[in-house]
Amino acid sequence: MAFTYATLKTAVQDYMENDETTFTNNLDNFIKVTEEDILKNVELNYFRKNVTGTAASGNAYLSMPTDFLAPFSLAVINSSVYTYLLLKHPSFIRDYTPNASTTGEPVYYGEFDNDSFILAPTPDANYTFELHYFYRPTSLTAGASDGTTYLSTNAPNVLLSGSLLQAALFMKLDQTEIGTYKQNYDKEMMQFKIWAEGKNTKEEMRYDKTRAVR
Repeated sequence: MAFTYATLKTAVQDYMENDETTFTNNLDNFIKVTEEDILKNVELNYFRKNVTGTAASGNAYLSMPTDFLAPFSLAVINSSVYTYLLLKHPSFIRDYTPNASTTGEPVYYGEFDNDSFILAPTPDANYTFELHYFYRPTSLTAGASDGTTYLSTNAPNVLLSGSLLQAALFMKLDQTEIGTYKQNYDKEMMQFKIWAEGKNTKEEMRYDKTRAVR
């Protein structure tokens, strides 16, 4: 089973038996809150991405991708050789190179703000960098009515049960009913987490059976 944007909204309305305008206007919010919850609680290999970029000589800052959430690694590529930088706090970077005019091949990097990394020492050439990072996927609600996403295809039960929980909270149902929706959501989330972080991540040379998180 997989949901499209339209079929998921219809399912939430059908389960809750609610087509009131204020309720339907918030269907996108129910879905987006659930997507965010999954994103923050399940480490999915699917949400990893690699990009390359260039830091100009004399510029200690490297732009982040707009969908960046967290880094896995940053490497400087010099003559086809990859050298991985060490992630440090910006205060360490400043202490390591108190004078920004100190240049060389970068050894350290830090998250300077929401848009850029800071490098140390300041690049002495136009180096190419490869960033491996955790990214924010596009929401199902941002697509066409017949559109799908990784989560709506591979985690439809979690997406539905989470959206129903948000709908129940919105409708201010009694605590027993909300508790039932939450219990179901927690169960679906845990099953998906076990699959994503255990059964879906194994080394074939060492494991000939599906491995699960304990």
